Amino acid sequence: MNKGTSRPLTLDDGARVGVVGGGPAGSMFSTFLLSIAERVGLDVSADVYEWRDFTKTGPAGCNMCGGIVSESLVENLAAEGINLPTTVVRRAIDSYVLHMDVGTVRFETPLKEMRIAATHRGAGPRGTTPSQWEGLDGFLLKLAEDRGARVVPGRVEEVAWTDGRPLVRTRGGSFVPYDLLVVAVGVNSKVLGLFGDAVPPYRQPRTRKTYICEFAMGRDLVEERLGSSMHVFLLNLPRIDFAAIIPKGDFATLCLLGRDIDDALVEAFLDAPEVRACLPLDAEGAKRVCHCAPHLSVRGAREPFGDRVVFVGDCGVTRLYKDGIGAAYRTAKAAAVTAVFDGIAAGDFRRHFWPVCRAIERDNRLGGLVFMLTRLIQKARLLRRGVVRMVSDEQCRNGAQRRMSRMLWDTFTGSAPYRSVVARGFHPAFLARFAGNIIAGLWPRTRRG
Repeated sequence: MNKGTSRPLTLDDGARVGVVGGGPAGSMFSTFLLSIAERVGLDVSADVYEWRDFTKTGPAGCNMCGGIVSESLVENLAAEGINLPTTVVRRAIDSYVLHMDVGTVRFETPLKEMRIAATHRGAGPRGTTPSQWEGLDGFLLKLAEDRGARVVPGRVEEVAWTDGRPLVRTRGGSFVPYDLLVVAVGVNSKVLGLFGDAVPPYRQPRTRKTYICEFAMGRDLVEERLGSSMHVFLLNLPRIDFAAIIPKGDFATLCLLGRDIDDALVEAFLDAPEVRACLPLDAEGAKRVCHCAPHLSVRGAREPFGDRVVFVGDCGVTRLYKDGIGAAYRTAKAAAVTAVFDGIAAGDFRRHFWPVCRAIERDNRLGGLVFMLTRLIQKARLLRRGVVRMVSDEQCRNGAQRRMSRMLWDTFTGSAPYRSVVARGFHPAFLARFAGNIIAGLWPRTRRG
């Protein structure tokens, strides 16, 4: 591989682009690349390598994700002319319910609109029957295919270089050369290990083990216990930074994010009375049908680009714990714009693509502060009581005065950058009101019949 940037490298007419991974990052990159190239009169082709069949249920079509599409991403996709159909959105989320041992409080979207979408990444959990629903990944891959991308149903097994150009080979196939190689696989993919030697400056993202489980509940029980709300839990349990239950049609998805989450911690969480109220694990209640323990990126890759190669989505950089699909959108579009208008050399990606990645990484550092404060609240009963009291009082106020509600909403949804969350949290008006609610919490309100 030629790592230099002295000679210009560009996509010319007839250029071939290989995209390894047909998840959101790879599909959106292909769609943007072909759309932009068409507008400027550039003739390029794109091959998308994806071994999964997103029309299948269970692991064969799953990308191991909670499946929440944030407000900001819904708006960005709509601006691109991409509107999520009703067959993809399993549930429109209009509110959050915060559960703690000191109380439960519900708060609605600040915009009074159901703009957060709960989706499955594939056709559904293990053991279910495919229906009229479709997964988000399959929908986005079909968009890329409709734009002109060619989907290659195979797993890439080898990557090589010749004359400064990348080549990829699938099982039983021969090497195929490309002018640009786009890597859009997840951090759990074995394919990512192929690029350690092929792209020497690249180092994989740092990850943590998480837990995701799908529960079959039936539409009536989902409506009764969960409604159209995402249920978030701040419990005094070790190593859990974020826990949520997401309603999705006949199913509910449990997501536990944190550090080294093991079976004992999962069972301790499920045994909590606050959780059992939402997820009854009995003969007539919720039944586990599919689960996984994927790794999640918590720090971006080093040098996610080179001459004729760029890493987008999770294998490059993503947002900490939230809005990974939104980060895939941002990095995929930045890479596509750079490739068409600026070039495909390492220097081009460093100047025009890397600033987008660095902005996400800088914001993630503030996200680390947010979750550090969240863990502090989890451990301090008085702080938990202050949060519940403040959010409850804010539901009677107008939007401008719902400071705690807005901060929690943006933290849970990922719709706003972490820097906005931190700015709200350190605003003098917020600190004064929170302190007042903490002090008031020393004398718990009398329960009324």
